[in-house]
Amino acid sequence: MRSLLFVPGDSEKKLAKGLGSGADVLILDLEDSVVAARKEAARSITRDFIAGRPADCPRLFVRVNPLASGMILDDLAAVVGARPDGIVLPKAAGGGDIGRLDHYLAALEARDAVTPGSVAILPIASETAAAMFTFGSYAGCGARLAGLTWGCEDLAADVGAAENRGPDGAYLEPFRLARSLCLFGAASAGVPAIDTVFTDFRDADGLAREAREAERSGFTAKMAIHPAQVAIINRTFTPDAASVAWARKVVAAFAAAPTEGVVGLEGKMLDRPHLRAAERVLARAVASPDR
Repeated sequence: MRSLLFVPGDSEKKLAKGLGSGADVLILDLEDSVVAARKEAARSITRDFIAGRPADCPRLFVRVNPLASGMILDDLAAVVGARPDGIVLPKAAGGGDIGRLDHYLAALEARDAVTPGSVAILPIASETAAAMFTFGSYAGCGARLAGLTWGCEDLAADVGAAENRGPDGAYLEPFRLARSLCLFGAASAGVPAIDTVFTDFRDADGLAREAREAERSGFTAKMAIHPAQVAIINRTFTPDAASVAWARKVVAAFAAAPTEGVVGLEGKMLDRPHLRAAERVLARAVASPDR
């Protein structure tokens, strides 16, 4: 997956529009974009949308309310039977939260005759100050873990920051740290690192710059808040033809010298980390729907 588009779970019109966005994943939101008075309606609309999805539908995840909200069990009970592909857990506080959510999902999968373990979990892992100390705990927390992502707006509110970006648009230092820890935590857990949203959906150039920076750093996907952002994200996180061609050459060079730790290729000396990087590029290329 490269692009994950948030869509309010209480809007049939926006959900239908999301299907044509080109996003690899739609995140049907029951949390921040749905006011308290609309939560029950959103659960019903979201459940029906998942149950009635077309055959060529992108993957459907549901962002539920946080574990501490008192609403998550109602969210899960409403949607698991419709067989969503995954649950996005906001304000996650480490691997222990994944274990707790896993227990809830296992019970509901059994109740609703859903394939055991089929509903994945994607935690938003940086939305509180306390969560910043838990990134290492996601390693080994279970097979449901589909990736690791981070959030900036809630974190800024939690620490009392007036802003999370400087005048140049770059993240301020505390939030750069959160982004880096997400990347390292995902790598440690062996799952994709997914960059957070770019909130100014009218600034296409700013989104492109931020997505390129994330991709170069090791992120393999980015979340979106508007359909107009999806094409830019997909283009950025799909390996281009030149990258794929180079990766194939690297893999072929090592295959031709299986006992060597270092090989020469077009005037460059490459070692095993270069091989692993090339293999990841090819894996991403194969997984990209546009290729």
